[in-house]
Amino acid sequence: MGLLSEGNPLSWEKTKQLAEHVREQGIIQFINLYHKLKDRQGDVLKWGDEIEYIIVNFDDLNKKVTLSLRGQELLKILNEKEAIHSESVKSVWNPEYASYMLEATPGKPYGGLLAHFNIVEANMRYRREEAQKQLNSNERLLTLTSYPRLGCGVFTTPPSYPTPGEGASRSLFIPDEVIYGGHPRFKTLTRNIRMRRGEKVAINLPVYKDDRTMSPFKDDLKALGDDGTNEAAAKPDHVYMDAMAFGMGCCCLQLTFQACNINEARTLYDQLTPLCPIMLALTAASPIHRGVLTDVDCRWSVISGAVDCRTREERGLEPLKNHRFVIPKSRYDSIDSYLSVQGDPYNDVPLVMDKNIYNKLTDANIDHLLAQHIAHLFIRDTVSLFSEKVNQAPTDSDHFENIQSTNWQTMRFKVPPPNSPIGWRVEFRPCEIQLTDFENAAFVVFVVLLTRVILSYKLNLLIPISKVDENMAKAQKRSAVREEVFWFRKDITSSGQQATDMPIEHQYGAMTINQIINGKEGVFPGLIPLINSYLSGMDVDTDTHCSIQQYLKLIQRRASGELLTTASWIRQFVRQHPAYKQDSLVNDEVTYDLLKTIDGIQNGSIPCPELIIPSLVSKTQESIPSAMEKVYCREVNNCCDS
Repeated sequence: MGLLSEGNPLSWEKTKQLAEHVREQGIIQFINLYHKLKDRQGDVLKWGDEIEYIIVNFDDLNKKVTLSLRGQELLKILNEKEAIHSESVKSVWNPEYASYMLEATPGKPYGGLLAHFNIVEANMRYRREEAQKQLNSNERLLTLTSYPRLGCGVFTTPPSYPTPGEGASRSLFIPDEVIYGGHPRFKTLTRNIRMRRGEKVAINLPVYKDDRTMSPFKDDLKALGDDGTNEAAAKPDHVYMDAMAFGMGCCCLQLTFQACNINEARTLYDQLTPLCPIMLALTAASPIHRGVLTDVDCRWSVISGAVDCRTREERGLEPLKNHRFVIPKSRYDSIDSYLSVQGDPYNDVPLVMDKNIYNKLTDANIDHLLAQHIAHLFIRDTVSLFSEKVNQAPTDSDHFENIQSTNWQTMRFKVPPPNSPIGWRVEFRPCEIQLTDFENAAFVVFVVLLTRVILSYKLNLLIPISKVDENMAKAQKRSAVREEVFWFRKDITSSGQQATDMPIEHQYGAMTINQIINGKEGVFPGLIPLINSYLSGMDVDTDTHCSIQQYLKLIQRRASGELLTTASWIRQFVRQHPAYKQDSLVNDEVTYDLLKTIDGIQNGSIPCPELIIPSLVSKTQESIPSAMEKVYCREVNNCCDS
């Protein structure tokens, strides 16, 4: 979720008055950090995943499932355990936006040893079991991207009710009790995004038109207390949502990598960018929103709309008068420019940036590409400020991170914290969460291995930013893996001058995800064959090799369409359920059975060969052999000493 500053949140009026102060001081902090750390070398590969969970409450007697609002209570218990075992902790738990959510990461980062790939799934399993032990007998922890009936009637335990005329979100559908109450950041963000925008957020997703879907599909919003403003914002034949919780209440799977220096971080940032829409499509897992089957499979546009604080002027709906820029995207969206010299020719989208900030950065000897990236991020205002954080030293970083961490993009370029052993990092953010630890581990291992292949083989995956944007739109469509083609670079293995002399429009073409992942003979090598080629030259222990191959097989079969994406499986489950009436509406009974089945799939009691072939079983283990660990530690220490 980003920076969690402690203190007392300022009112929106005061926060707004201090927006320029935060921007100016944030840039000074960035300049100081950059010059202090730009020559930092020798950091070793460290990486880790971040998983978000929802807590549900099953009422088996009435066949109903609700969201359990016990996140804050459970987090306190889990954090107390961490504090007691701080040196040997295997998991770290953090708050998330919703009070029915928990977020967990490994207790310490993984490293460059291939055997680390074999402990990812075991650690995910440990995290799930650790939290599940604290739940009541009728509660379960699910890795589900979007709760299907969020915003439908009374959907929480304990029961809570919307207050459209007051509170942080003023939603017709979402009670403020849904927002995590253990830290003021979350309600402050909700309130300030709404107030900065000048109206509530408005999310409209196209409805999946089934045989008996109402036409036009339209909600009776007046019955929920609408004063007419929601009616004006809601589109016919769309599911309308009016609160930050609809997006920030979704769960995802994210990855962070430490690079050896700033240039490697910039390279990874660029090279992973064209993969973001591909991975979004492969991990698609959220076809139901506010109790309605939609015609999209992913959360991305929902969460983008949920934090869209742009005013009408900034959205281009009115002439600029009180604001400085027309801004094409929400602050939660795909990136807008590459950072490396190699990526610069592919920056084909005009970049909206603060020219004064850009000039300050270039005057401070920061190169054009990084300067425009930061100047673009800083067209945004702060939307959350604490009184204790207003006045900071130029050597601090909170003002910089205030704006950096509220630009929620597909990739994030992360500056080392002041006075920290942590190096330059890159965060990979598009993936939706999967139902099982095996699946989530598979996608984590695949992406991390791909970073090693990119750097080792000097792969070039770059295509124009405009084509990445087109791919992001395609990735969210229903059954995108099977039915869409994506722009992708045709020759990714040639790194010489010949590869860049060709006109850019000839360097990429339309490919299916099957071709991108598995390859097509004589046309494209495929990402997984390249990973296997890389692994063939490495010394991999038997168990780790077995696990990696099982993970790669899952992804190969998802890409080929042999296995369904989570979204396609959920859609199929709903449409085949006897209580579904082919009207696009997902009622309590269908939702209960769906989540019960998901719980069974997660704990292994219900096989689901459409999602995971039963023979795909890893040999994951909780720790790597001590001899391997000693070798790795010695190599790390030698690297750091040099």
